[in-house]
Amino acid sequence: MAAARAQLDLFEAGIVASPRGVGPAPLRPELAELARRLPASLRLGTSSWSFPGWKGIVYDREASERTLAREGLGAYAAHPLLRAVSLDRTYYAPIPEEAYAEYAAAVPDDFRFLVKAPELSTLSRFPQHVRYGANRGLDNPRWLDPAFAVNESVGPAAAGLGEKLAAIVFQFPPQSTRVAGEGEAFAERLDRFLSRLPPGPLYAVEIRTADWLTPAYREALRAARAVHCITVHPRMPAPEEQARRACAPDDPALVARWMLRGVQAYDEAKSRYAPFDRLAEPDPRRRSSLADLAARAVGEGRPATVTINNKAEGCAPLSAVALAQAVAEHLAS
Repeated sequence: MAAARAQLDLFEAGIVASPRGVGPAPLRPELAELARRLPASLRLGTSSWSFPGWKGIVYDREASERTLAREGLGAYAAHPLLRAVSLDRTYYAPIPEEAYAEYAAAVPDDFRFLVKAPELSTLSRFPQHVRYGANRGLDNPRWLDPAFAVNESVGPAAAGLGEKLAAIVFQFPPQSTRVAGEGEAFAERLDRFLSRLPPGPLYAVEIRTADWLTPAYREALRAARAVHCITVHPRMPAPEEQARRACAPDDPALVARWMLRGVQAYDEAKSRYAPFDRLAEPDPRRRSSLADLAARAVGEGRPATVTINNKAEGCAPLSAVALAQAVAEHLAS
């Protein structure tokens, strides 16, 4: 089967067939029925797909993270409620057009990808972390460089994924506003950057500096027909507050990423929730907020893509099921 042969390792290119094959978990009729109740313009998904703990939830058998990374995407896309995925790998290093094309070949026509642009586009200064080597603490010359973004992210993703590209997400991690700019200064730089990107793909901007949620930021997005990526993250206001300050009914789409619960750090949540096979700490308040925003968007005729991290509640696919149920209830009310 072409989809089964077209998987790529998250960390290296190349088509590798599994001798055992990784298939989808047995279809639960109630999930298929729930999927039928949702509009086609709503797509839910997760951050990557290579988690062995999803056996029986997404996959039909036990497999290593490496095997799932290379062989699991087709099985993942067979889940009736998982019609999107966030490509987080691309945040750490660009990948070529051919790699995107392999991903596209592994999934159905109505499946969509959120592609994270490389952090080299969104880091104003390299953090003091060992993985940045000799660049630690130095200014990043590729920060908000449109030529780099087009050559290393926008161009390859658009060409390789085609219609299966939902959005390119520029995630701006927390960083010093003394370097990256205060609210209006950052918005001006963002405006210049977005205005020089080619039309066609949807651009979504995810910030983790709450002080950047200004009217000038919103206007920079509107001018480029870009959207604010709502993020559920301890450093940002609640989803409904982000939507009030940075989104509008005439936005081309809703893009949201449900990342972390409460004030937990990423590593803390990872150690608490691994192997990500259950809803360890349900978060009904944030789930309801996202469901309301998604239902409102599709009701207004806008596509909505929401991806979920395992660190949100403990198991991203099960969070997707719960979120789908909440959206269906909002739409029915």
